[in-house]
Amino acid sequence: MIAKSDIPTSINEKAAEGIKPEGTPYRVLVVDDSMFIAKQLGQIFSSEGFEVIATAADGSQGLEKYKEMHPNVDLVTMDITMPVMDGVTALEKILEFDKDAKIIMVSALGKEDVVKKCLLTGAKSYIVKPLDRKKVLERVVSVLKH
Repeated sequence: MIAKSDIPTSINEKAAEGIKPEGTPYRVLVVDDSMFIAKQLGQIFSSEGFEVIATAADGSQGLEKYKEMHPNVDLVTMDITMPVMDGVTALEKILEFDKDAKIIMVSALGKEDVVKKCLLTGAKSYIVKPLDRKKVLERVVSVLKH
């Protein structure tokens, strides 16, 4: 009979990317009007130990949730094209409120000019849809560790 302790819990026993050095999870706010994308990001994050503390369906909600939860937000993923308030405006307003906010823009292909504007405004990086789990995690980790 095989004891449960004989079975490795993970193939390569490395720490989850979403856990801070002191052992608590990085806290992420996902702002996207697509429930599908928000859910996909949530699954990618939770699979690596991140904690998705909230989701918002437009930039206005994202801004409000950021202000409510500040300073307990480590990272924001921000869709660019959304109703009510777009991601570019929400990016500007969050940075006005907290110049150190770590925001990663989420964009469809073909929006390079808008992405460039976001990076110049203060976004730390960007992710292109359709989402690639490995790329999402690489970008997120590089933003959080710098």
